[in-house]
Amino acid sequence: MASHSRLTIIGPDQLPNEPAGKVRKLPARALRPMATVRRIALIEREVRERLSKAALDVIFSRAKVIAEGERDTTGGRNLFVGSAMLTCDIADVANILREPADVGTANRLAALLAKDPSLVERSLEIAKREVGRVAGQPPRNVRGETRLRVQGTKVFIDIDVEATL
Repeated sequence: MASHSRLTIIGPDQLPNEPAGKVRKLPARALRPMATVRRIALIEREVRERLSKAALDVIFSRAKVIAEGERDTTGGRNLFVGSAMLTCDIADVANILREPADVGTANRLAALLAKDPSLVERSLEIAKREVGRVAGQPPRNVRGETRLRVQGTKVFIDIDVEATL
């Protein structure tokens, strides 16, 4: 089947078979002057990206969780000090995502997740559940510090936890 294009792709180690064609001059009447702006836009539009709640629900529900820590009775307070790590692999949910499950998407997920207001709430809810499981009793108060990192298609959410038991 013949190509209908006059474009030939030349590799870096190839030379063209024939010289490039001459630039065709157009008659002056064929060229149009640039359009002048007579009105300006009142409303500017922009495209914003944010994570969908449904996708976050799925990603957090399928995240693998590792938690560790120990009780500490400093100053007469019964505390739990530890950490939890969530591993969110977007390759595990590739069949339900529109975006490709690749490194670029994982980096975008981490960047958008870092700005998402629900990250703190979601991560502390998981930390609270894990503190209760590891400590053997539900915590009264949980505080945490969250960090994100990406490796391949996996987004790691590390939570340093301090809880009052």
